Amino acid sequence: MSSSNLSNLLCLLNRYAEGVIPISSYNTVRELADRVRSNVGKVIVGKDELIDKLFIALVTAGHVLLDDVPGTGKTLLAKSLAKSVDCSFKRVQFTPDLLPSDLSGIYYFNQKVSDFEFRPGPLFTHILLADEINRATPRTQSSLLECMEERQISIDGVTHPLENPFLVIATQNPLEQQGTFPLPEAQLDRFLFKLSMGYPSADESVQILKRFKEETPLEQLKAAATIPELLDAREIAAKVYISDDVLKYIVDLAERTRKDDSIAMGVSPRGCQALLKAVQVQAVLEGRNFVTPDDIKYLAPYTWAHRILLKGTTRIRGGAGASEAVIDRILQETSVPTEEVVSP
Repeated sequence: MSSSNLSNLLCLLNRYAEGVIPISSYNTVRELADRVRSNVGKVIVGKDELIDKLFIALVTAGHVLLDDVPGTGKTLLAKSLAKSVDCSFKRVQFTPDLLPSDLSGIYYFNQKVSDFEFRPGPLFTHILLADEINRATPRTQSSLLECMEERQISIDGVTHPLENPFLVIATQNPLEQQGTFPLPEAQLDRFLFKLSMGYPSADESVQILKRFKEETPLEQLKAAATIPELLDAREIAAKVYISDDVLKYIVDLAERTRKDDSIAMGVSPRGCQALLKAVQVQAVLEGRNFVTPDDIKYLAPYTWAHRILLKGTTRIRGGAGASEAVIDRILQETSVPTEEVVSP
């Protein structure tokens, strides 16, 4: 066994002994993720990594922006996830005439009881699919800011708590820009991940055709997880160990985004917290109870690319993947912390 592997093993054993998080607990979370991935995979073909990121979003109370062309299965993915974790699901088609009250609900006068009653809107659900979110006006888009961050909505001076868990899966078409309203930076910063379904491979396309030839597998899909299991997983993931050196690595990366010559607006403190929570769950999915720099390198592009604002020349030259390329460059240029393990 090499010295580096031995050091990693000693580090792992030491952290087990410290009781940072019991082995049985994180194994339970990993097994839960396996069940969800396998169950959604009965409907969605070849998107295991994408499903894992949606699971991370659920566990960390994050939100996901799916940026892809129509017909790639975004709605089907959201419905499959909701069924797999036994959550309520609502879908809203965002249009220019959609009003904030169409999302939040309204108070109406009930003549039978001679009083005003609240009629909740589609925001009162566990998983909300905001389809083509960039087609709604800025006024309607801004109505999501409070609910996405604080898990509550204020209507006529009354604050209503939302469901727990609460996940917004928003979709947008990156190609069609006519009649759309780009999401403001304040709203983009509230999405944990920006993801893309992508086209399936030729073999995956054949599997999709076979699977949907006679019936839609979504109709037979059963729940593979429960809400209490998700909430327990959230508590366990929050206890995953992350060293001060790795925390400083996150801060160093964020500082570089704020000072880089090609970036007009760098990663916010909210973005740092989002990455921290995401890598804690990622470590559990990898079978560890501690975070490594590799976890950060893997998830940083998905967590941060949509949070930075590039300067005009960089954005024009770089095209659609310019933000991801800048984050990748910063990851390569930033020194990675190394941890020395001292034997007990």
